[in-house]
Amino acid sequence: MRTAALINALASHESPTADAADAVNAADAIRAVTEVLREHGEAEPIELSVQDIADMRAVALKLREVFAAEDVVSAAASLNRLLRLSPGPLRLTSHDGLTTWHPHLDSTDDAPWAEWLLASSCLALTVLVWDRQHPPGGICASAGCRNVYVTQGSGLPRRYCSRRCATRERVAAHRRARA
Repeated sequence: MRTAALINALASHESPTADAADAVNAADAIRAVTEVLREHGEAEPIELSVQDIADMRAVALKLREVFAAEDVVSAAASLNRLLRLSPGPLRLTSHDGLTTWHPHLDSTDDAPWAEWLLASSCLALTVLVWDRQHPPGGICASAGCRNVYVTQGSGLPRRYCSRRCATRERVAAHRRARA
């Protein structure tokens, strides 16, 4: 899901500041977030600034609370707090006929990136909680990874963001047991 991918991309880069080393980190963060937006169908041109990334990172930290929720009541409470921050109201847009009609909670089609991230993520996560009556995802249980993930489908509760993290943890547990 786009929300999880953006939260993870924003968390994987240092907070940009004014010095030269951080300018490289800022450029890397802009590239990473732009790539996620492209992968999820965002229309070109995608123009992000260092300030956009900083503002989106602040939103991503708030959205992380929804993924950290232990139960549906906590997830709903976190979402309700975030929905109060959204400029709403719910509206339909086709971006001047460039896309199919779909809902938005941001103030306009040209809203700042951070506003869009908060509104679109809250809307998507709300639908997941409503539809499944469970938290929409979680935070990877692997010691070396703090990525968020979206729970898809039924089955055993998911604990890891990827097969790679799950395998790494199983191998580490096996090695500890043999030692």
